[in-house]
Amino acid sequence: MPPLLGHPFRVLSLAIKALALGHMGATYLYSVGFGWGPSMLPTFLVRDECFVSDRWYRRGRGVRVGDCVVYSIPVEAGEEGIKRVLGLPGDYVLLNSPGVGSGNMIQVPKGHCYIVGDNLPWSRDSRDFGPLPMGLIKGKVVAKVSMKGLWPFDWFSRVESGLQPPPDSPDT
Repeated sequence: MPPLLGHPFRVLSLAIKALALGHMGATYLYSVGFGWGPSMLPTFLVRDECFVSDRWYRRGRGVRVGDCVVYSIPVEAGEEGIKRVLGLPGDYVLLNSPGVGSGNMIQVPKGHCYIVGDNLPWSRDSRDFGPLPMGLIKGKVVAKVSMKGLWPFDWFSRVESGLQPPPDSPDT
């Protein structure tokens, strides 16, 4: 093989492999994204914060009530959002915000989940567009990144479920 064709093609081949590996990692392992808006206060800041999502949970695989998920917004093509899962298939959830509306409940249909923002007055979620198909879930948010300070390990913090167990009732 002529020396002119050996080196450039080898570099091109390695570059293509590296790009393919990076694409596979971002599609099926982890990805980093930016979030903005008040709908998930106080869990996420309005701006200047990134999040890490675990793509193993895409299409709702292994998602539990209380998890924050990245999803494709069904009423805005190409847009993604972050919300908390409030109900899974078969669960009964309040159709409106507590204290607002009729207080009717619905059962989450099979293959869907019910998502809401942590800041209810500023969130557009399942209360507006109905239960979300599980196929629109892109991943579960596992960490948030705030670049404050000089030590990189202080930039990351885990995103927990956010649901608290009910308080123990006194024995009567």
